[in-house]
Amino acid sequence: MQILLRKTGFDPRFSSMVLVLLMVWAALAALTEGTFLTPRNLYNLSIQTCVTGIMACGMVFLIVARQIDLSVGSLLAFTGMLIAYSQVQWFPPEANWGWLLSIALGVAAGVAVGAFQGWWVAYRQVPAFVVTLAGYLMYRGAAFLVADGQTIAPLHTNYQVLGGGLSGSIGVSWSSALGVLTCIAVVWHRWHVRRTSALYGAEQPPLWADVLRVVLQCGAIGAFVAVMNSDVGFDAQQNRVGKGIAVPVLIFITVVFVMSFIAERTRFGRYLFALGGNPEAALLSGIPTFRVMLYLFMLMGALAALAAMITTARLNSGANSMGQMAELYVIAAAVIGGTSLAGGVGSIAGCVVGALLIQSLDNGMVLMDVSSAKRQIFIGLVLIAAVWFDVVYNRRSTR
Repeated sequence: MQILLRKTGFDPRFSSMVLVLLMVWAALAALTEGTFLTPRNLYNLSIQTCVTGIMACGMVFLIVARQIDLSVGSLLAFTGMLIAYSQVQWFPPEANWGWLLSIALGVAAGVAVGAFQGWWVAYRQVPAFVVTLAGYLMYRGAAFLVADGQTIAPLHTNYQVLGGGLSGSIGVSWSSALGVLTCIAVVWHRWHVRRTSALYGAEQPPLWADVLRVVLQCGAIGAFVAVMNSDVGFDAQQNRVGKGIAVPVLIFITVVFVMSFIAERTRFGRYLFALGGNPEAALLSGIPTFRVMLYLFMLMGALAALAAMITTARLNSGANSMGQMAELYVIAAAVIGGTSLAGGVGSIAGCVVGALLIQSLDNGMVLMDVSSAKRQIFIGLVLIAAVWFDVVYNRRSTR
């Protein structure tokens, strides 16, 4: 089966993850008597996945480079509190630029914290596990100190758009147009890949396989847009209005696109995978490994701040309890998505499926009224199973 999938251009591991995701969705739909697959719940699921998914993209890069960050949940809380506090206390509430400056301040704080951690890991050779475990404690405490443990609210009206909802979605027309443009881009990309492969005489999958791939991708895009358009809200005149794609989902898609481009098309991406594959060889070949690690932690800090922005906008407040256990979900999403803990292997597309899977399990268990403690136990077991699968898969791949 693996040989057939490879010959037709499909990644066996990614295909198996998508299949598992569909099976989990079917099981959750049956256990919740269809509630899980309602447009309202899928709309909420898409927004919930954004926070985990954005940070999982950065975690993929770190794990590929044989590093880890256990402080992302606490960093989300710290930068989120900084954004909320500065927006409410420092900038005039009527100013339309205050919320923009607060976002810039939060991202700058995330980058600075990432640089601090990266410096200790890269230039002082302190293990990332120790540095970020200390950060887990420090940034949670810093989040409390920002407002002495108080919840900061309300936030600016324009800022709340970043959290989704009826006002934080682009509507049916724009969502449909975006879906059509994306399908056109998918078709053009596949045609461009085949044309380039033929130009250089490279081996390429059969035409029917590429047509099938395009049909599946466009079908998934169309189904996603249709579900988002099906979820309705009520405007000021109490009219039923389709929400369409939420703004945080668009932010997540942008992050996925940028991170995929960095991984596949830039020198930094090549350095990253070379560092994870063999650190000694990467250093001897002239790759600035210390600088790459420093940039990786700075990037992770910026992504944690973006996740904090979506979280605070969605809650319309900042609280120091935000992001608890987020590090577990982020690492689980990256590993379930096919990122090898041995380093050198991972993909952004895989982590998107991993984030969707881990958030679907959490969302489905909430619908089934499973307690928080039992959900944590189950997610932990899923993480162990994902790592075990990674070990078995790598062992069989090297035979």
